[in-house]
Amino acid sequence: MKKVFTKDAPEAIGPYSQGMIVNNLFYSSGQIPLTKEMEIVEGGIEEQTHQVMSNVKAVLKEAGSSLDQVVKTTVFIKDMNQFPQINDVYGQYFSDHQPARSCVEVARLPKDVLIEIEVIALVS
Repeated sequence: MKKVFTKDAPEAIGPYSQGMIVNNLFYSSGQIPLTKEMEIVEGGIEEQTHQVMSNVKAVLKEAGSSLDQVVKTTVFIKDMNQFPQINDVYGQYFSDHQPARSCVEVARLPKDVLIEIEVIALVS
């Protein structure tokens, strides 16, 4: 196993890593809409989703992977009524390549953000 860390995404806010590589797979921790300076991004669900995807891209890059290598995503959202807006932003990152996905509404997320996404991806 290899721990993944990049300064281009927010640091873990607890006793965990940004992600782990096991054999040829990368498992990310959930990424929330924090900037690398550890500030919650301003704005609504669209802005938060873009920040989460930016963080996902950063940890994937550090792991030696990319969005095109993502096998599965799990999306945690605070309000399922915001699913159409989330889906629109998500589709900007996964248009041709469309990994498997689960999406669930949850009661609460860290720092009371609106969205969190984790990924599993192939590593070259």
